[in-house]
Amino acid sequence: MTRRGRGTGSERRKAGTPRPVKVCATCGREFQWRRKWAACWDLVRYCSDRCRNDRPTGNR
Repeated sequence: MTRRGRGTGSERRKAGTPRPVKVCATCGREFQWRRKWAACWDLVRYCSDRCRNDRPTGNR
């Protein structure tokens, strides 16, 4: 029987240790790692869909 709500492998962390934090490229707010971003955390730049859709336009 497996328990839900626990990460596997490198996702596990000790209770009480802080989660990784990034700063949103649009609004400048800090946001924490979420399980749904486990596979693509290095690519995440925005805290929400709203910020992603309101991102500044320009040459990339």
